[in-house]
Amino acid sequence: MSNYLKYFVIVSCVYLLFIVLEKENIAWFLKPLLLPCLLLATNASKLFPSKKWLLFSLLFSWIGDVILLFADKGELYFIFGLVAFLIAHVLFILLFIKQNTIQSPNKTLFAIGILIVSMYLYAMLTILFPSLGELKFPVAVYAFTISFMLIMAIRGGLTWQKPLNLLILNGAVAFVTSDSILAIDKFYHPLPHSGLLIMSTYLVAQYLITFGILKLNASST
Repeated sequence: MSNYLKYFVIVSCVYLLFIVLEKENIAWFLKPLLLPCLLLATNASKLFPSKKWLLFSLLFSWIGDVILLFADKGELYFIFGLVAFLIAHVLFILLFIKQNTIQSPNKTLFAIGILIVSMYLYAMLTILFPSLGELKFPVAVYAFTISFMLIMAIRGGLTWQKPLNLLILNGAVAFVTSDSILAIDKFYHPLPHSGLLIMSTYLVAQYLITFGILKLNASST
């Protein structure tokens, strides 16, 4: 583990501790410092074909993090944050597609994975649509995009080197979990400790994906 990855774990734990202690005003200032640790870890790694895609994925995630800090100032901040994360997820999709595979996916397992993700997507949109108002279209586009990102991670879980395939897949699942909690909390019904749940799953997601991709490419080179 590089020092930058260790710094990410440390800063993340301190950040989450402040949320637990209900010191959101301090956590607010720490949030922009989280993903730069992963960006530095990626930048310091040896060159590999999909390195730029990981860097851009993390960069747009960081931009989304910063914009969403001001979401309480107006709906436009939430929409711009949504767009930044939408771009990040498109980049994650490209990142997953460009990884080396060691075998063809099991068609039955892949079909089951697609079915499960499709059921998740249908359930989420069914729950959220009545309360989305003018945000129906952007939220639907975002939901389809993160679902496709998860499908590509499932495909990778069936084709990439073990056990790194499962690390990255679990990261994608954690990302979808984080976004789902945020959506339900914002549009359907407020959830207890939602901030802690959203950010803990989000930070786990970013760490597992970054660590997994870096290790996957280090082992392949």
